[in-house]
Amino acid sequence: MHNTLFLILRRMRAPLIFLILSYAIALLGMTLIPGMDAEGRPAPPMDFFHAFYVVSYTATTIGFGEVPGAFSEAQRAWTIVVIYLTVISWLYSIGSILGMLQDPSLLRVARFNRFAAKVKHLRQPFHLIAGCGETGALLMHALDSRDQQAVVLDIDPERVSALELGQYHLDIPALTADASLPENLLSAGLGHPQCAGVIALTNDDRANLSVAVTVKLLRPELPVLCRADSLGTAANMASFGTDEVVIAFEVFGEHLAMAVNSPGHHLLYEWLTGVPGEALVEPLEPPRGKWVVCGYGRFGKAITHHLTRVGIELVVVEADPGKTGCEDCVVGSGAEAHTLLEAGIEHAVGIVAGTDDDINNLSIAMTARQLNAGLFTVLRQNRHANAPLFQQFQASVTMQPSSIVAHEFLSLLTTPLLSRFLNLVRAHDDAWIDVQISRIAAVLENTVPEVWDVEFTPGQTEAVWEAIRDGTPVSLQALMRNPVDRAESLGCVPLLLKRGEKVTLMPEPETLLEAGDHLLFCGEHGARNQQALGLYNFNVLSYLLTGMDAPGGRIWRWFERVAGKEEKLPRQAGSASG
Repeated sequence: MHNTLFLILRRMRAPLIFLILSYAIALLGMTLIPGMDAEGRPAPPMDFFHAFYVVSYTATTIGFGEVPGAFSEAQRAWTIVVIYLTVISWLYSIGSILGMLQDPSLLRVARFNRFAAKVKHLRQPFHLIAGCGETGALLMHALDSRDQQAVVLDIDPERVSALELGQYHLDIPALTADASLPENLLSAGLGHPQCAGVIALTNDDRANLSVAVTVKLLRPELPVLCRADSLGTAANMASFGTDEVVIAFEVFGEHLAMAVNSPGHHLLYEWLTGVPGEALVEPLEPPRGKWVVCGYGRFGKAITHHLTRVGIELVVVEADPGKTGCEDCVVGSGAEAHTLLEAGIEHAVGIVAGTDDDINNLSIAMTARQLNAGLFTVLRQNRHANAPLFQQFQASVTMQPSSIVAHEFLSLLTTPLLSRFLNLVRAHDDAWIDVQISRIAAVLENTVPEVWDVEFTPGQTEAVWEAIRDGTPVSLQALMRNPVDRAESLGCVPLLLKRGEKVTLMPEPETLLEAGDHLLFCGEHGARNQQALGLYNFNVLSYLLTGMDAPGGRIWRWFERVAGKEEKLPRQAGSASG
């Protein structure tokens, strides 16, 4: 605020001085020039008050007719001077004000002050997001749909303007600024007590690295999630203690290899990380055999590495082998038929169109499909705006980096236990995975399940916490009953139980819960809200445990415990005397 006031005073210094001098000269003349009384005889000059009164309505062009008395000829001549002098000074001042309101520096400072004020007054946990491109926009829409607050920094003013025009339920503070500068991160709430974490999503690896380093030095307790484009940058980020680093190409390559080697693991991942409510995807089973990879950039190298690891034979097509370091490849873009024929497309079972140009990728895939109609097609989509073209082509798999990163971060933010669960299930074989998929499918209605976690703490699950504290056994099965009819089960499946450092996959329904337990569930839409009734409401929890309602308030529950103890004591005394 002080910066804004300083800029205004500096820009208005000359106009204000000119305006003050104009008024001073006008007042001086009015107080020195003799006047004239009603009979036309000379009269003393105006006093300061009447002079200021006359100059005020004259300078502002109001033209008010009431005056202290009739003017003399000298006063009328001086009034003409006053009119032109003060009107010109006002025009100059107003023009300066209008020009100042369009000054980029002042507008930037004003926006910064409004942004800082919004961040300062936030009273709910928020995530600081550096970068609001396609990935950031997808993530913010997902967080907004879950009523989770965010604060945004981006160096591109057009992206910030698009964000301000976006339709969000929450008011998202956003500022055009370089997120790699520590002062901007601090202004965006890095030191705010409600800051829950920082997410670096810029398209510049150095900027993301700078964000990670800044957070770990200034607020080491905060979680940091970073996007990276190269393995070297990811390793550097990890060395500074970055909590999670996501490389979209590596993630996709790993999942594609997983689909080849273990379709069940891949299907479980797709179900649990998809958008709740959407139709369940069918199992993806990429064929084994010869594949053609067009483009040996960062994406092509990741695909080549992961597919080779699971035993897939690859032929790489690259337009500039010297630049990308491709030693044994077919030279060409892949959009030409002769290049694909040279790569052996007729005998291939799959093709990856992975260049950094969307139109080129579509051209490669169309040419390849004409030469071999039965190809398994993997398309790289670089821009979200080209989604209609890729949907029309209907490739076997479409890879969109922004969507992959957004989904990875969303699962880490909303359900931290999910990534741990997915890592643990990789150690199990396909038969075990198929059983778990069947259990999950049994409670779904052909739609992607909702995934949520529950932690038994006083603030989050008060009813269960108090029941466990009082010694009432609470089983996992009780939380899977319908609060309307406890004979029915909710459409949900427990995926993981974390108790201290011990983790149990797919816990049994008979498991007794303890204070501090952390559970991960998945289930049909609405099961989470129904389950929450028993977590927070003492009456509902009592019904789920015993089939009867318990006293509703704290006082009544206290009376019940006291009465229970008093009834128990006479019985014990009577039995002892007997």
